[in-house]
Amino acid sequence: MKTLFFPCLLLSSTTAAADRKPNFIVIFMDDLGYGDVGFNGHPTTKTPNLDQLAFGGKILTSWYSGCNVCTGSRTSLMTGRQFPRTGMPGVLPSTVNFGLPLNETTIAEQLKVSAGYATGMVGKWHLGQREIYLPGNRGFDYYLGIPYSDDM
Repeated sequence: MKTLFFPCLLLSSTTAAADRKPNFIVIFMDDLGYGDVGFNGHPTTKTPNLDQLAFGGKILTSWYSGCNVCTGSRTSLMTGRQFPRTGMPGVLPSTVNFGLPLNETTIAEQLKVSAGYATGMVGKWHLGQREIYLPGNRGFDYYLGIPYSDDM
């Protein structure tokens, strides 16, 4: 059985039980088509863990990515803005010294400040490889992953 590794945002509430906000996970995968997972009916691909998450939660079936490649799509997801407006390229090479501009607010930063969420990120970041641009400095409490594509 193959293991499917995917980048995702892990967000959980740290507020009191009476004011408890829902926990949620955003799963964002490169090159994944609608029919590529078991819960959407793929006849041969087995994705039991994703299927269990899907059937135990909410499946959202309409998504428009901010860009067709790595950095641009992640920039849009993290900031809610069109990636060219942030100054980020479609793909950030592994040799550059810049990343997502520090004046851009990420979803993790906003959820921590405005709603008291604990945040985590697993997988490919691809928004800057220098320490100042990595998830730990962009609002994420936990990060396990690589700063750019494994083929760079």
